[in-house]
Amino acid sequence: MSPSLNSVTLALSGASGMAYGLRLLECLLAANIEVNLLVTQAAHIVAKQELGIALPARASDLERQLSESMQAEAGQLRVYGRDDWYAPVASGSNPADAMVVCPCSMGTLAAIAHGLSDNLIERAADVMLKEQRKLILVPREAPFSTLHLENMLKLSRMNAVILPANPGFYHRPQTIEAVIDFVVARILDQLGIDHALMTPWGED
Repeated sequence: MSPSLNSVTLALSGASGMAYGLRLLECLLAANIEVNLLVTQAAHIVAKQELGIALPARASDLERQLSESMQAEAGQLRVYGRDDWYAPVASGSNPADAMVVCPCSMGTLAAIAHGLSDNLIERAADVMLKEQRKLILVPREAPFSTLHLENMLKLSRMNAVILPANPGFYHRPQTIEAVIDFVVARILDQLGIDHALMTPWGED
């Protein structure tokens, strides 16, 4: 794990690919990273449709459920609502060390690219950009329109990392979990967090 990385803001937007975000959360907590979790209303719908998981609507209930199911340490996971402007991640005076939006919808990506900051996810990402902290966006869309590509290029020029949820298959995955872990491993690599999800290329 990177010695300078202690806290990560993880945002789950309403794009398909909720399994990536929840698996990433599990890995971050297992690596003893403090996590600020931000979840859109659309993400609740996607989690139910894709995974059959009913995420509690209240932030405090969701925090309790995920902390218990993922065996987080006391205070390690904090969940904030979309309009919780008193959350630490809303201010450049107390930002997380890095932020990941996984999965990242094209609407969320566009709002971040244009600095709208109409909710806590957009504001937290804006803080990452202005404070020059690590911001990783994991879009799950196909095909990309010209507008999508222009927004991603705009963010890339601001030093955001665009990491599409495009799994590789050279490791010959035998399960859906292995496919998910491929993408999550790439995110952890970008964060500098050690993991055993994938064998590095060129190693047995």
